[in-house]
Amino acid sequence: MEYVYHMVPNKMVDNKLVSLNSLKEKNEELYKEYSKKYNDHPDRLKLLERRVPKLDCLWNDVIFFLPLHPHHVYRALKTIGVNVKTNLLFYKIPVKKLLQNKNAVYWYRKVYDKGPASEIAIEDIELINMESFEELIQIPKDTVTYFQEEHRNGNKFGMFVYIPHILSLGEVSIENVEVINWSEELEQI
Repeated sequence: MEYVYHMVPNKMVDNKLVSLNSLKEKNEELYKEYSKKYNDHPDRLKLLERRVPKLDCLWNDVIFFLPLHPHHVYRALKTIGVNVKTNLLFYKIPVKKLLQNKNAVYWYRKVYDKGPASEIAIEDIELINMESFEELIQIPKDTVTYFQEEHRNGNKFGMFVYIPHILSLGEVSIENVEVINWSEELEQI
């Protein structure tokens, strides 16, 4: 079975993951709390108005999922000496829970990335059928290079830069999904 991953929020309204814009309608206080992350840089504020090609919606109309086990990210950060939390929890969500939604992969490639204030390159969005989705098995080289450079320069940086994202337009139930700790070793298959 294939999975996508989503960081466990500190607070939720019910047992469904919803987009930030949907959360605004359901719970204004939680919306304010979760939208604060966009206030840390003037360019990041522009993400709130960023359009997603092919899904014909805004950045905050979709739910973002990691298409690879989060331990890969944890291990890459630890390997280069980044001090990271060891108790970060993620939902391990079977892809069948996304089948009723419209889904796309945002390839988030360095070659097309011009920062959060720019439009998403149409080449970086691909509509996908989750029935044929396959989990990624390694972190992209550009991501590791980004981690190394930003850490070496002492900069604050994002954990999921240049890692493809699954964008899902709709709600996703987390009922009966497994919660995993990203620092726990992966099972060998």
